[in-house]
Amino acid sequence: MPNIRTRLLVVLVVLFGSLTVAGPSPATAAATLPDSLWFDETPLTVHNGRFTDGNGREVVLRGYNVSGETKLAENHGLPFASVADAKKSATALRALGGGNSIRFLLSWAYAEPVRGQVDTTYLAAATAQMRAFLDAGIRVYPDFHQDLYSRHLFDSDSWYTGDGAPKWAVDAGDYPDESCGICLFWGQNITQNEAVKQASYDFWHNAHGLQDAFLATAQKTMAYVKQNVSAAEFAGVVGFDPYNEPHAGTYDSGQTSRTWERDVLWPFYEKFRSRMDAAGWQGKPLFAEPNLFWNANIDFQKQEGGLLDAGTLGPRYVFNTHFYDQKAISGVFMWGKAQDGQYVGDFGTVRDRASATNTPAIISEFGHPLAGSVSDKAPTVLKAMYQALDSRVPGRSWWSNPAGSGPVLSGSQWQWDIYNGRHRELMNDNPDKVLTAGDAWNDEDLSAVRLDDSGTPVLRQDARLLDRIYPSATSGTTVAFTYEDRSRDGDTTLTWNPVPSSLPNVAQLVGSGQYALQVWRSNSGTAPTELHLPASFPTGSTTVVSDLGMAYAPASYTSGAPVGVAAEAGGTGSRRLLLTDSDSGVLHYALVTNGASAPSAALLNAARSELSAWAARTVG
Repeated sequence: MPNIRTRLLVVLVVLFGSLTVAGPSPATAAATLPDSLWFDETPLTVHNGRFTDGNGREVVLRGYNVSGETKLAENHGLPFASVADAKKSATALRALGGGNSIRFLLSWAYAEPVRGQVDTTYLAAATAQMRAFLDAGIRVYPDFHQDLYSRHLFDSDSWYTGDGAPKWAVDAGDYPDESCGICLFWGQNITQNEAVKQASYDFWHNAHGLQDAFLATAQKTMAYVKQNVSAAEFAGVVGFDPYNEPHAGTYDSGQTSRTWERDVLWPFYEKFRSRMDAAGWQGKPLFAEPNLFWNANIDFQKQEGGLLDAGTLGPRYVFNTHFYDQKAISGVFMWGKAQDGQYVGDFGTVRDRASATNTPAIISEFGHPLAGSVSDKAPTVLKAMYQALDSRVPGRSWWSNPAGSGPVLSGSQWQWDIYNGRHRELMNDNPDKVLTAGDAWNDEDLSAVRLDDSGTPVLRQDARLLDRIYPSATSGTTVAFTYEDRSRDGDTTLTWNPVPSSLPNVAQLVGSGQYALQVWRSNSGTAPTELHLPASFPTGSTTVVSDLGMAYAPASYTSGAPVGVAAEAGGTGSRRLLLTDSDSGVLHYALVTNGASAPSAALLNAARSELSAWAARTVG
C-alpha cells in the first residue's frame, strides 16, 4: 500500500496483412506457436541485470497490486471473496488493464493467527486465487504486506488502522496506547506513533522471537504454494517480496538509515533468501525493498539508502522500490499538474541503483488518489509515471536522444480492487465505523477498477493510459522505447511526445493516433519479440513499420514470420504483436501506430526510410 502517499500537512509494427514488404521469409505453411511462446514453462530468471525468460528474451513486467482488499477483515485477509471473483478480476486485468503480472498481497495475521500454527485453510484459499491469475497467463509475485505494523495496535475508535502482524505478535510487546498526535494523514504514524515505532523496532530486532516466527511462516507459505500448483503454474511465479515498505521504527544510538539497511534490513533479506531456498524457490529472486524513504521526493522526508552497501544483488535478488509523488499528494508542495518528463529523474535514480547492483528494477507500487482534493492531478501524474517507466528521456527530447532511454522498467500500479466503493469493512472491528467508500482503508481511493451495477469490472481511469503498448519480451536488449498514449486530462488530449517535423512521413503515418517505437539489438534466440497490443489497436487499424517488414492490418502470426498478431496466454482476448529476426547483434526498430487508415505503399516505404536513417543517426 502506498504509505508515503501521505499528504503532508502544510515497432513500428506493421502495416499488417493486406500490405507486406520484404523481410525474413515467413514459414511456407501456417504453424501454431510452440507452447513456450504461450506460457513459458521455465521461470523468469535474472541475467545481466534484466528479467529473462526461458527463450533468452528480456522481459518487462507490467500490472497491478492485487489488492488492498487483503488489508481488510471483510474477506479474511484475501484479495477476493471467492475464486470466481479472482477469475473475473484476472480476465479484466489482462483485457482492460493490459497487465501481464501482479503483486499478490498476503497477510501474516491470517496466515498465522495462532503462534506457531499456519492456517492451511487461508493458504489454500490464497493459492487458489493466485492460480486464477496464473491460469490467465499472468505472472505473480507474492508480497507479505504490512502498513503501520498491525491493525491490532489501533484502538476501535482510532482515526487510523494498520495491517500485517497478527494479534499475538502485538500482545507479545508492551506497547503504549497508539496516538499519532497532530497527524492529518495516515503515513505520519510511521514516524510519529510510538506504538507503531516500537512494534516495528521489536520486529527488526527479533524481540520475543517475532522475526523468527515470521520467517518460519513465510517458508511454510512458500512451500505450500509450490506443492499446490502445477509445474507450469509455478513457472509463472516470479519471486517473492518479503516485507512491504520496511522502516526501522526507531534507530539505535548512532545508527543511520544507511547503516540500518546494512546491519538490520539486509541480514533479514539474507535470512528470507535462505527460507526461499529451503521451500524450493531456489531459482526465483527475492524482491528486496530498501528503506521506504530512500527515494522520497520531499527533501525533509528523504533518508539515505537504496541498499548502498548490499553489493551486487543479481541474480538472486531484484531491486524493488515504490514511488509516490508526495509533492502532488500533499496539495501544498506542487501546484498544478504533472508535466512531460516530471519523473524521469526520480525513475532514473531507480535505474541507476539497479544498474549498480547488476539486477533488474521494479517499481512495485506507484499511483495517485482518484478522489479528494488532489485527484485532479491523477491523469497527468499517472501519465508521467508511465512515461518514466518507459524511458528516462522526456518526450520533448526523446527523438533526438533515444539512446538515453535506459532499460524499460517493470512496474505494478497501486491498485486493482474490484470492490472499490462496495466494501463493508468494520474499521478496527468497530461496528459503528462501517467503511464502504473508496478502498475502505484510511480514506484511500486509488483503485483503477470497480464493479458496475451488473457486477462487471470497469475501469475508473482512461483506458488509453492503462492499457498500453510495452515490450513484454524482447529477443535481445531494448535500446530505446517510447509510447505516446494520447490519454486525456478531462477534455484535453495529452501529447507529450509528438513525432518531429524532421520525419514528415512518419508524422503523417501516425497522425493524431497512438504510437509506440521500440529499438532493440538482437541476440541469437529464435523466439520473436513481443509487444502487448492494447484494445485500442484492433488488428484492422494497426500499422507496423520495421526494418524487419511492414504491414497494415497484420496477419495472424506464423512461425518465423517477420510480423504478425497472436492472442496472449490465458484466453482473455488480449493480443500481442510478434516480430521475428534471425540474426545477432543487429539493431532493429519497429513503429506501431493506430493513426493510419489504409496507408499507401509509398507512404510506408517513405516512413521506413526516415526511420532507418533516424535509427542509424541517433542510436546505431
